[in-house]
Amino acid sequence: MPIREQDSHKGTFGKVLNVAGSENYIGAAYLSTLASLKIGAGYAALSSCKKVLDSVSKLLPEAVLLSRKDALKKVDEFTTMLIGCGLSQGRNSKTDFKKFIELAKKFDLPTVIDADGLNILSKENIVLPTKTIITPHPKEAARLLGVDDITSNLEFAAKELSKKYKCVVVLKNHRTIICEGDTIFINQHGNSALAKAGTGDVLAGIISGLLAQRMTPYEAAKLGVYLHSRAGEIASKELTEYSVLASVVIKYLPQAIKEILNNENSQSL
Repeated sequence: MPIREQDSHKGTFGKVLNVAGSENYIGAAYLSTLASLKIGAGYAALSSCKKVLDSVSKLLPEAVLLSRKDALKKVDEFTTMLIGCGLSQGRNSKTDFKKFIELAKKFDLPTVIDADGLNILSKENIVLPTKTIITPHPKEAARLLGVDDITSNLEFAAKELSKKYKCVVVLKNHRTIICEGDTIFINQHGNSALAKAGTGDVLAGIISGLLAQRMTPYEAAKLGVYLHSRAGEIASKELTEYSVLASVVIKYLPQAIKEILNNENSQSL
């Protein structure tokens, strides 16, 4: 886990700019923002449309709320950017996506791209920031590679994606693959409890919160995937694999963190 300095303030643990949500996908914006804070980021701002901001303001008073126009003026104030959760693929979303990615490159901002951000990326010729993590499921990965299907060789697809986009890849599956160039890590945790709408948004938020705490993209991706999957396992022991919701995964995230901290403390004794 990232070290928590006691002589600290909210800026010490990073600031996440989450460009997310649209009229039909309010939950994606809420879940990804909440997850970034719950993993330890000191500050999270959600940039979205008015309907989303109004709804999230009632659910998550800890979040800062910004219009897309205002957020574009403040990108340089953040430590990490997450973009794509519930963004939609309308004309305005595509335009905003390109603007935010260009600014992330300008300010060398570590960036996580998920969901509709990936769908937009698959249709556009865009160079990504140098410290980028993409989080596709197999169908999104196939679109990004311009092929019909990748399921026959997921590891090869992850490597090809990493090389094509010069980024860290989190290829989500039953055993999620994390890849940087030719380096592969396969997560061995998780179960069917995570096969539920919104859990991908939670994962993206967790990874962005770890990035904000100055972890490298590859290490943030590995730890984020593990904690997300372990939280799902812990939750399913109490609730069964049928009844775990994405918001519940966030609720059990502290227990997954405690396991790591307890292990670290026992090793230091």
